[in-house]
Amino acid sequence: MILFAPEDLTIVKGSPAGRRRFIDMEFGQMSPKYLYNLAQYKTMLKQRNAYLKQLRFHQAKDLVYLDVLTDQLAAFGAEIIVTRAALLDDMAKFAAQVHSDITTAHEQLTFKYQTQVEPDARHDDEQAYEALSESFKKYRAREIDQGTTLVGPHRDDVSFIVNERDVASFGSQGQQRTTALAVKLAEIELMHHQTGEYPVLLLDDVLSELDDMRQTHLLRAIQNKVQTFLTTPSLDGVAKEMIDQPTVFEVHQGELTPLS
Repeated sequence: MILFAPEDLTIVKGSPAGRRRFIDMEFGQMSPKYLYNLAQYKTMLKQRNAYLKQLRFHQAKDLVYLDVLTDQLAAFGAEIIVTRAALLDDMAKFAAQVHSDITTAHEQLTFKYQTQVEPDARHDDEQAYEALSESFKKYRAREIDQGTTLVGPHRDDVSFIVNERDVASFGSQGQQRTTALAVKLAEIELMHHQTGEYPVLLLDDVLSELDDMRQTHLLRAIQNKVQTFLTTPSLDGVAKEMIDQPTVFEVHQGELTPLS
């Protein structure tokens, strides 16, 4: 299932934590292995942060135990980064095509995955593990001093680049919305590519946030392909000729009434 709500239009200019949450929710649906590694990583991260605080306040002294926690965190973190890198590469290809269609090829969209593992080590579990392990060694004293983990995929981010400029910082509102729409539509194709099935799409009052051009492109992208549930306060802005035999209900005081 993919949910597209008005707040998703802030994916581009929102916080890194919001983008990580977006990535984890979507990729977790596509890859059970990713979801497992993410859950294990979060558990180890919580334990490691708690132990770093104990070391910081001299409530513990055993650095061997810290090394054990660090090794496990690096192993799960490496798996997450490798999967993220691969899926983001695929998503970027789908998003670039959608973005090009919307802008009639006047703008080019690319993704920039920001992680502490260098690009040449992001597609191999062992190389990513070695890179994270080295970073943990480098930052160990600072982590103990601050009582928190400074290295790992929990600090990753993604930048969206349009015509070689960061659209969050330098893009217009229209460019930001076009980028967000391209990313959400790319999710649909990526999920089909990964699972062989199209997801159920939930559009929660999102059409009112898009102009006619973007509405039309969204409806064309899902027409006769994706089962869609759409909520909207009014049908006036919906291009009805783009929708094939929809079932329409009116909701009034909690009551559902079918409309012809």
